[in-house]
Amino acid sequence: MTRTIEFIFDFVSPNGYLVWGPLKALAARKGATITLTPALLGGMHKLTGNAPPFMRDAEIKGKNAYAQLEMQRFIARHGLTKFRMNPAFPFRSVELLRLLLAAIDLGCGEAFADSFLRAIWEDGLNPADTAAVDAVIATASLPAAALAEGAQSAAVKDRLAANTQAAVDRGAFGIPTFFVDGEMFFGKERLGQIEELLG
Repeated sequence: MTRTIEFIFDFVSPNGYLVWGPLKALAARKGATITLTPALLGGMHKLTGNAPPFMRDAEIKGKNAYAQLEMQRFIARHGLTKFRMNPAFPFRSVELLRLLLAAIDLGCGEAFADSFLRAIWEDGLNPADTAAVDAVIATASLPAAALAEGAQSAAVKDRLAANTQAAVDRGAFGIPTFFVDGEMFFGKERLGQIEELLG
């Protein structure tokens, strides 16, 4: 029986980008599938009282510096040499997440995520630049008209809000969060634990 890794996901999280490739490799090794669940990180923060680590930990001596060291170790371990911090970070991601939900409905969610994670975290795409977003969709040969129509639907908008609330209700407070066999794992550093669980 194929096991499933549910990935609570938002494009605005750099850790979402960093974990994506290693997660796909892990799933391939274990014969598992990945289910993307788009959720608004900002909404999760509001619902839980959480905040981005660079803000939350700003007054704690050494903590953000260590987080950067840990990030660099992860990048080096997984060969993520194309990663660049996005100049527009932190950016509004709601429109991209609605497009991703529409892409999932159309059966091209993984291709959409691949294309935009690269564009944002390697090429510096500003998600507020609608012409640049359209160009990524065109370059990836994704169904632009159907994506736009789906993203504007009330059903997709409601589902994004519901996903965000449901993730929090299940214990999530940030991204990347994963659920495997009902167990929650938070953070890119938990991939080893997920691999152990998958056997």
